[in-house]
Amino acid sequence: MWAVSTVTMLVLAGILPDFQLQSANGDSATRIAVTAAFGAGAFGLLSALVWPLLVRLLLLVPALVLGLLVFFLNGSLLLVALRINPSGDSEAAPETAVIVAAVMSAVASATGAALAVRDDDAYRRRLYRLADRRRRSRPPGPSSPGTVFLQLDGVGHDVLLAAVGKGVMPTVARWLESTHRLTPWRTDWSSQTGASQLGILHGSNHDIPAFRWYEKDSREVMVCNRPTSAAELQRRAVEHTGDGGLLTADGASRGNLFSGGADEQALVLSIATRRRGRENRSRAGYFAYFSDPANAVRTAMSFVAEVGRESGQSIRARIRRQRPRVARGGLYPFVRAFATVVERDVVVAAVMGDMLAGRTAVYADLVAYDEVAHHSGPTSRDAEKVLDRLDRALALIANVAEHAPRPYRIVVLSDHGQSPGETFRARYGLGLGDLVRAGCGLPVPRRAQRTHSGAEARAAVRAALRRPVEEGGEQHRPSRRRSEPLVLASGNLGLVSFPDVPHRMSKEEIDARHPALLTTLANHPGVGFLLVRSEEHGGVVLGAYGAEIPLDQLDDKPGPLEAFGPGAADAVRRTHSFPHTADIMVNSFHDPADGEVLAFEEQIGSHGGLGGAQGRPFLLSPVAFSEPVEDGREIVGAEHIHHILRRWLWETDGPQVPVTDEGEQERAA
Repeated sequence: MWAVSTVTMLVLAGILPDFQLQSANGDSATRIAVTAAFGAGAFGLLSALVWPLLVRLLLLVPALVLGLLVFFLNGSLLLVALRINPSGDSEAAPETAVIVAAVMSAVASATGAALAVRDDDAYRRRLYRLADRRRRSRPPGPSSPGTVFLQLDGVGHDVLLAAVGKGVMPTVARWLESTHRLTPWRTDWSSQTGASQLGILHGSNHDIPAFRWYEKDSREVMVCNRPTSAAELQRRAVEHTGDGGLLTADGASRGNLFSGGADEQALVLSIATRRRGRENRSRAGYFAYFSDPANAVRTAMSFVAEVGRESGQSIRARIRRQRPRVARGGLYPFVRAFATVVERDVVVAAVMGDMLAGRTAVYADLVAYDEVAHHSGPTSRDAEKVLDRLDRALALIANVAEHAPRPYRIVVLSDHGQSPGETFRARYGLGLGDLVRAGCGLPVPRRAQRTHSGAEARAAVRAALRRPVEEGGEQHRPSRRRSEPLVLASGNLGLVSFPDVPHRMSKEEIDARHPALLTTLANHPGVGFLLVRSEEHGGVVLGAYGAEIPLDQLDDKPGPLEAFGPGAADAVRRTHSFPHTADIMVNSFHDPADGEVLAFEEQIGSHGGLGGAQGRPFLLSPVAFSEPVEDGREIVGAEHIHHILRRWLWETDGPQVPVTDEGEQERAA
């Protein structure tokens, strides 16, 4: 390593005009080589000894800001190394020092990886040293197993099986052959991370009708990946259940929308609006990752490569005129790179730190696949490559478990899947908002404004920047005329609200106000069904050709819900009971033959409503745990997943969190 760093420094000194290793009068080749060797050695020692101290001092700095500071701090260390060189002949301009330090760190990282390729024990020895250092500084860890819950955001059950069958995910394949079982489960109507993760971590997703919705009592739009909304939703869930969450006992929450009651948190959105202090700074995550300057350099280079990869894939899709296709320009390449590189690296490092620290329960969300599948498609080659990299992350975490101070059981699960299909606008030339305005007799603009993607990665970017920036184009309080409808989209689920009416409007009231609206929506070929409140029946599902079925008759006469499969009626009835359900709930068309839905957002892989793979995620659990459910039964809803995970925590190390009796669990399911 020292020799390679020395050669690298010599090469850079010969290339860069503002970086020199010899005096103005010239030196012998031997003296220059000695100077380079001393400089490289001093830089390596400073990186190993001083860098961790600098990172500890900067723990309160946001993750992405610290990532940018890496280069400047690294350059400063190089300048110090050159100044303490006994020859006194080496020097570099400050801006050149940044470049030299970055290149040397990258080369050192690549060299270390190359040297370890043929030595399977090299990586294990390094992990053992880290684990042994932690063991000496802590009391002996418990003998009972800890549990790591890894959420692969947006990966559906069938997508996982297909990836295993193609050899894309060998780690998962190996687990399925020996140590784990795979169980599908069914989401609620709102098949998106906000509803699913809140139910999984906090045991309640009551009154979460969609990814974004309008609340008439507060006159605000709630958005699951908005920091203020996430904090409020978590508060409501805790109040509803009377329990802090799944991770209240020695837990860690990494990369999630909600904390789960954990003491240790990193990139958790619900705390992003708080003033950062000891209770929410991410020591185990950020320090474990940034304490090695090569990590930051490697991640930065991977980030740039991912931006280039996305740009190339987007250009290729346009040249080939692939269909369906959505725009992938603007900031999207950087958002994708953050999700697939930066957040993945920080979250995985945080999980490794938690395991080496011996924490009891860790829950982490990896959003890479979900972000790419939204824009490239859930079964695309782009998304498949992301699954391959996620599988490597699982293997890395499994290797770390072998060196942790306690045994660990790894549970892998998803919060929802994704359903393919072109956008509603692309197929019909107008958006849902345009259709609603037409049904209300209001003017329709020639070019309607596009809705913004609800991908979780955008929220993670804001959390990492410590900037609670609201979703572009979405406002807390709608600034439109009060008599006009407010239309919001969550994948293939649309919500129509009339802000000037303080209560949830009934079908009769809507018909009296806008006689053509419900008929226009229900008979549109891109709409599957509507849910509205009825003064006569309590709630009704509307479909094409005048179909109108009361909710209590859906089991015998599914009507428009027949194409959406079993459980659709129960999901619709549950959402109807929520206090903040919209005046009109609109679910898009669904083709059971190919699983296609039509997103009301600009996404060709979508989730948020009923229809297709989006409502069928997976639970991959160790066989050492009890069966998730009895044979012949089905896991329905995120709250049911919460009770299963709590039961497993209780099985491994006693009652870590309050456990309900079997009757309560049945009712909650």
